[in-house]
Amino acid sequence: MLSSPRTMRINARITARITARIHAASRAPARAAQGGSFLIEALLGILIFSLGILALVGMQASAISAQSDARYRIEAANLTDQLLDNIWLNVDRSSATNLQTSLAAYAHQTGGTLCSYSGTASSSAIVTAWVTAVTAAGTGLPGATSSTLQVNVDTTSTGFNRVSVTVCWTPPRATASSRHTVVTYVN
Repeated sequence: MLSSPRTMRINARITARITARIHAASRAPARAAQGGSFLIEALLGILIFSLGILALVGMQASAISAQSDARYRIEAANLTDQLLDNIWLNVDRSSATNLQTSLAAYAHQTGGTLCSYSGTASSSAIVTAWVTAVTAAGTGLPGATSSTLQVNVDTTSTGFNRVSVTVCWTPPRATASSRHTVVTYVN
C-alpha cells in the first residue's frame, strides 16, 4: 500500500508530537525534583554571606577596642611624662639635701595596694595640677581617681633619688584596671 505525500506528512507530525510528549514526560519528574534546589542553594549562599558579615563586624569591634586601649595607654604615658618633666625642671638642685627635700614634696599616695593607693596626697601644686588633669572628665583617663595615682620618691642612699609614677584607669566596658608605671632618677 502506497501512501500519499499528504498522509506521510500527517504521520510525521503525529510521530513528532508523540515523541515530544514522551520526552516531556520523561523530563517532568527531573524538573519537579530540582524545583526546590535553587531555593536551597540561594538560602545557603545567604547564610554563608551573613556569617562572613558577622565575622567582619566582630573583627571591627575587636579592632576598635584595641585602638581605644592603645589611645588610653598613650595618654597615660603622656601624662606621666608631663609630671616627670615638671619634677625634673622644678626640683631644687642647690645641694644634695635640698634635692632630697624638694623631691620628697612630690610624693603622692605612697601606700596601699596595686591601683588602690592610700596615704598622704601631695601638697605640691605641680602634682595637684597633674592629678586634676589625669582625673578630668572628658580629657583625662576613664575611671582614674586620686587613689589610682601614685608618685613614689626614694631619696635614700640605695634609692638614688628614684621617682616612680603609676597611673591606673579602667577603660569603658572593661572589668579590670589598666596600669602604666614610669621610673626615673633625678640628679
